[in-house]
Amino acid sequence: MDHRGRQQRLQRSLSNHHLDALLVVHPPNIRYLCGFTGSAGILVITGKNRVFFTDGRYTGQARAEVKGAKIVIARNGPLAAAAAWLSANRLSTKPKSGRGASPARIGIEGDHMTVATRSRLAAALPSSLRLREAPALIEQARSIKGEEEIACLRSAVNLGSSLFDRALEAIRPGVRETDVAAEMEYAARKAGAEAMSFETIIASGARSALPHGRASRAAIPAEGFVVCDFGVILAGYCSDMTRTVYVGRPSVEARGVYQAVQQAQQAAVDGVKPGIKAGEIDHIARKSLQSSRLAKHFTHSTGHGVGLEIHEAPRLAAGQPEVLLPGMVITVEPGVYVPGKWGVRIEDMVLVTERGCEVLTPTSKELVAI
Repeated sequence: MDHRGRQQRLQRSLSNHHLDALLVVHPPNIRYLCGFTGSAGILVITGKNRVFFTDGRYTGQARAEVKGAKIVIARNGPLAAAAAWLSANRLSTKPKSGRGASPARIGIEGDHMTVATRSRLAAALPSSLRLREAPALIEQARSIKGEEEIACLRSAVNLGSSLFDRALEAIRPGVRETDVAAEMEYAARKAGAEAMSFETIIASGARSALPHGRASRAAIPAEGFVVCDFGVILAGYCSDMTRTVYVGRPSVEARGVYQAVQQAQQAAVDGVKPGIKAGEIDHIARKSLQSSRLAKHFTHSTGHGVGLEIHEAPRLAAGQPEVLLPGMVITVEPGVYVPGKWGVRIEDMVLVTERGCEVLTPTSKELVAI
C-alpha cells in the first residue's frame, strides 16, 4: 500500500481546509495512512511532519508496521504525548495585520473523538493552538480504492462467498440459527479469515422480517425464508453479502416476493456507473419494487461503501447527492420485510469502473429451496 503517498496527499490538502495540523485517532484511518493495526495510537499530520504516537505495548508492532511517519513511544499515553509535541513544535500560522500570529488550527475527527477526550486535549494545549472539527478528508480518500485495495477486497469477497455453501449444508428444519452461524464462522477461520465483518445474520421464518436479525437460538422452521447476511475480514478488508433461501416448497406468493427483490437488486446494479448520484441507485431499487406494491416494505437504504470498515462512504440512500466514481466499492442490497411473516434480501458487492460496474460477488442469486 502507498502509505507515504496517502500521507503526502493529505498534507497537501490541509491548507485548502484552513488547517495547520490534523490529529488522526480513528484506527481504520490510522491504518489507511500509515499501516498500523493496533488499538492504541494517534497520528499527527502537519504540513511538514508526520508523527505516530503509541505506548510501550506496541513498540515492536509499530516499528514493524508504521510507514512514512516518525514513531514516538509515549510513557504517558499517546494523547498526552501528541499534545506535548504539538505544543512544542511551531505550526505555520498566518499573521493578522498588526496583531502578530493567529492561533494555529488543529483539526480533529469529530465523529471519532469523545467529548471527554476533546476536553482533555484542549486542556493540554496552549492558547496558541485551537481545536476545530475537520471534514472527513480521510474517509473521502478511502472511498476510492486503489488496485491493491481492490485485490484485497476481491480476496475477501471470494472467501466470504464460499461460506454460502457451508450455510446450505447446515440449514435444515430444527437446526438453531446460531449453529448455522457457528458452522460458517468456523469455516471462515479455517479458510484464513481474520474475523467476521460483523455479527452473522441468520434469520429464519418470521424472524427473516428483521433486517438485522442476528442469529438466535431459534430453530429453523419447516417452512419459510432464511436470510443469510455475512462477511469476513481478510488482510484488513471486509466483505459483505446476503442470500435468502427457502426451507420447504415455496408458494407462488413466496416466489413472487423473491423475484421482485431479485429484479429490484438487478435493476439497481445495472444503474451503477460513474457520474450517477448515490441517491439515484436507491431510487431505482424502490421504483422497481413499486411495480409489485412492495416498496413500502423496503425499510433501509440500498447500500453502502465497503473497505477497511464494513460501512464506509458512500451511502446509497434517498436523496444522497454524492456522485459515484471509479474505484468505489459498494453494496447493493434491497429487501422486503413483512412483519410477522417473512423477509427477503439479496446483496452483492459492486466495483464502480470507468464505464459502468463489476459485480464482485460470484454467488448465484437464483432462489434455492432446501
